[in-house]
Amino acid sequence: QVQLVESGGGLVQAGGSLRLSCAASGRTFGSYSMGWFRQAPGKEREFVAAISWRGSVTYYADSVKGRFTISRDNAKNTVYLQMNSLKPEDTAVYYCAASSGGSSTIGRAYKYWGQGTQVTVSS
Repeated sequence: QVQLVESGGGLVQAGGSLRLSCAASGRTFGSYSMGWFRQAPGKEREFVAAISWRGSVTYYADSVKGRFTISRDNAKNTVYLQMNSLKPEDTAVYYCAASSGGSSTIGRAYKYWGQGTQVTVSS
């Protein structure tokens, strides 16, 4: 049983940075793989980044490689998404997700989801 709450979204100019946080409840948070997804208006949800149980393995969508970094602090029950060099096309609601299995780029592999945080990048 995991509950997730995202924070850190906001409005930034193109080229700027934001750091999203996802606070999780659960006694076994360290056993969960975590992922970030996003959904823009009129578009399907898409994978952004994922991280394994202890943070040793990470995955990124091609669209964010080199710009975004996913990390986690199991002692704080928190996963982060550092977003640099933001582009207008990064505008979306960003969702944190948790899986009791291995990390995945597939949304349906994740059992628990937060409510999302809005990221808007102006041009």
